[in-house]
Amino acid sequence: MTPPAAATRRSYAFPLWWVPSSYLAMGIIYVLVSGVANVMFKNLGMDNSKAAFWSSLFILPYTIKPFWAPVVELGKTKKAFVLAMQFVLVGLIVVTALSVRTAMPGSMTPLLVLLALAGILGATQDIATDGVYVTTLPPAEQAKYIGLQSMCWNAGPVLCNGVLIRYSGMWHTSTGSWNQAWMYVLLVIAGMMGFLAIYHTCLLPPGVSTIEKAQAAKSGMHTFIEAFRSFFQKKGILLMILFVFFFRFGYGFLDKLGPLFMIDSREHGGLGLTNQALGDINGTFGTGAFMIGSLLGGIYISKVGLKKTLLPLCLCLNVPNAVYLYFCLAYPTSYALIATAISVEKFFWGMGVVGLSIYMMQQIAPGPYRTAHYTFASALMGLNMMLTGMISGQVEEWLGYRNFFIVVLLMAIPSILVTLAAPFHIETSDAKGGKVRIEED
Repeated sequence: MTPPAAATRRSYAFPLWWVPSSYLAMGIIYVLVSGVANVMFKNLGMDNSKAAFWSSLFILPYTIKPFWAPVVELGKTKKAFVLAMQFVLVGLIVVTALSVRTAMPGSMTPLLVLLALAGILGATQDIATDGVYVTTLPPAEQAKYIGLQSMCWNAGPVLCNGVLIRYSGMWHTSTGSWNQAWMYVLLVIAGMMGFLAIYHTCLLPPGVSTIEKAQAAKSGMHTFIEAFRSFFQKKGILLMILFVFFFRFGYGFLDKLGPLFMIDSREHGGLGLTNQALGDINGTFGTGAFMIGSLLGGIYISKVGLKKTLLPLCLCLNVPNAVYLYFCLAYPTSYALIATAISVEKFFWGMGVVGLSIYMMQQIAPGPYRTAHYTFASALMGLNMMLTGMISGQVEEWLGYRNFFIVVLLMAIPSILVTLAAPFHIETSDAKGGKVRIEED
């Protein structure tokens, strides 16, 4: 009989046991405080500008998480941080579910505070989970599984914004109360996180400990200073920062307003969809298209190489901009046509987003503080999503939906420019393996 410890050690060498589940958990919490909260606020009576503002502000912990990322570097294992965050999140989400029962447009302070705390815990979970990934898998394996990793992280948003949004509409129909419906949704999310936490207790790798230099540091502040200093000493770091921030620039505006536009009434310029229809389109057709796109994106990079594929992936990432402009110009009423268009944009979004993740892992993260440096880069990505989301509702109120989506389409221009200028200073191995050479500054 195989000893449990030996079986567990072997599971670390088989990433399919833990990569999908760990990145699914990350995606679920991120979308809870951003996407799910966005639609929930709209259903509970908030206007577009406030719903977009608050659900974007909750991304702040994901943006400033580099300030406590080095603390994770000092831990004995990164797995311990992952599990602690996941178990605490379960309890916090249950409390949030109970709070939403009495939430009203003028009395949402407790709900806002609880979701803000969930964002802080979720961001810490992200730091530790990324640390497990980049310290457990060699660069060739990172490239091999990047499509799966991206797909599973984004499966969290697709699941919550799809299936659970649909059920929020169904539960509203059966109960007659949006508060009751959203309480049920939050309890389901808590249950999913509880299952994942128990699963990861058994099968998540511990993550490789940080190098001796960090272990010997007298304090977390010293480690942070070293990690921060070395990050900005990387060759070409300014262009890398611009690339990470602007690569998803247009989608940052769409992220909040897209769903609100789809469920807004036609009298107010929206498509007039129900929560059920929105959930079905995103969670059924959109899910399948997104998964195929993510997997093909990972295969595309592993076969051709990141440098040759980055511009095509950037163009893929901006297809949703054009789709929403089409919606606003044509105002289609056909469910089949809307579902097809959303499937197209989800497919290309799935392909394109892979490029940013693998660029951060292969070109920005390598070095003595891999976890912290990857976290710095992902925080810049989050900063874009937060800032664009916070102002998107106000911009839409100023311009109206049609002019807003025209402006969003033009946001592809800075994305393309930073992609063309993105530096490549690290020679990576292909999918078959090989050594990785880091250029000296």
